[in-house]
Amino acid sequence: MIIWVNGAFGSGKTTLGDELHRRWPAALVYDPEQIGYVLRGIVEVPTGNFQDLRLWRRQVAGMAVGLLEEYERPILVPMTLADPGYVAEIFGALEEAGATVHHFFLKVLPEVLARRIDARSVAPHDPERDEAVRQWCKARIEQCAAAADALPADTIFLDGERPCQELADEVLTRVGVGVAP
Repeated sequence: MIIWVNGAFGSGKTTLGDELHRRWPAALVYDPEQIGYVLRGIVEVPTGNFQDLRLWRRQVAGMAVGLLEEYERPILVPMTLADPGYVAEIFGALEEAGATVHHFFLKVLPEVLARRIDARSVAPHDPERDEAVRQWCKARIEQCAAAADALPADTIFLDGERPCQELADEVLTRVGVGVAP
């Protein structure tokens, strides 16, 4: 099974993924962003967003299926997917391969997202890059919020402003895994 934790940048996907993994260590954590970094090192990304590369979307689905087949363990995927077409493409490939996908979306108010993004640092030793990443993430808040209305009907929406422990309890309960503190 795949547990995909979606939401805007700053919504708490990684934090929730870490908490789920702490409670469910048998699960593998798979970050599709790593595939984007690899591709960015090989090919030009004209839009600046590696999700726009068809190859990225194919590789994301292929890696998830490969992890399920090779390791027969649940997969936790904390990754923003805001383009409804990309969601359909990736989830369609996963379902075609026989994977069960539980899709969660963390809803957080835009002003809270902006505060969270401003408070984090991805490149502490490179202030210019750090600020560029923050601005890139903040520029996508509206797109991510709008995407929530076009997600698959079986998407489970969670209040991303609730405590992480509560969110983890709900996710684990919904996917049928015993809740451990």
